Amino acid sequence: MQDHSDLEIFARVVRAGSLTQAGSELGLSVAVVSKRLKRLEERLAVRLLHRTTRRVAPTDVGQEFFQRIAPIVDAIAEAETLVSQRASRARGTLRVTAPSSFGRLHIVPHLSAFFALHPDLVLNLELSDDFEPIVERGYDLAIRVGTLESSGLTAVRLAPVRRVLCARPSYLDAAGRPAGPDDLRGHVCLATENQNPWRLVGPDGPCTVGAAGPLRTHSNEVVREAVIGGLGIALRSTWDVHAELRSGLLEVVLPAYTAAAPAGIYAVYPSRAFVPAKTRAFIDFLKRSYRSSAAWPEP
Repeated sequence: MQDHSDLEIFARVVRAGSLTQAGSELGLSVAVVSKRLKRLEERLAVRLLHRTTRRVAPTDVGQEFFQRIAPIVDAIAEAETLVSQRASRARGTLRVTAPSSFGRLHIVPHLSAFFALHPDLVLNLELSDDFEPIVERGYDLAIRVGTLESSGLTAVRLAPVRRVLCARPSYLDAAGRPAGPDDLRGHVCLATENQNPWRLVGPDGPCTVGAAGPLRTHSNEVVREAVIGGLGIALRSTWDVHAELRSGLLEVVLPAYTAAAPAGIYAVYPSRAFVPAKTRAFIDFLKRSYRSSAAWPEP
């Protein structure tokens, strides 16, 4: 079991890329983590990690070693979950990754109520617009927004997503309100690089519109703030701008048209025979919280 503990520490450090973060997740000091890693390397007579002042990364042999022992470490954790199904009570550390805007608007505001229900749980929440690999980085759960590709992961739909064209009324008063998709070509259209062109569906079926404008960005946050600031028209999810639509700060443009691709908000986690109670608790809590929200009406 002592060897297993060293392996678990090593796997956690590789996934976190940091001794400090791994120690925090395991409840160990950096000094203890470093000592245990050194002991493992001495026992194997090989260097497993490159250490710098800012980051830790596996050596070539360390990466091969990690790929072989990570499934074993995960299997042991799953077995422990099985036998401790008093794990009906959520406890420990839950690692979650979520998109930046979504996490800020629809996860963080609910955390007070969540922790009141689960006082023995620690949530390590990382907000990023990059699709972090869940298994490789050691996340228990990821929140994904959009259309999921098939994978070996389990996905639970939390809520629908409806995407609409919207703009600030002052912009539309000055530039004119489009009567149809063809009119969008005369407007400033705000989109991230990977959202261009817009694929819409309306009364006459699907259509494609190139989002042309002076702004180039990969950030959804930039597009959101730009449309709220009155720069142009954007295709946004209702969960992202429902408060502004409700207050009148933004108005829907071409209400008969929405994004063509079906999308949703999903909780995605590694496929396991026994899902840890902490993972189930977070998913169930979000589903209950989102059920009554006006942020994502069904299309």
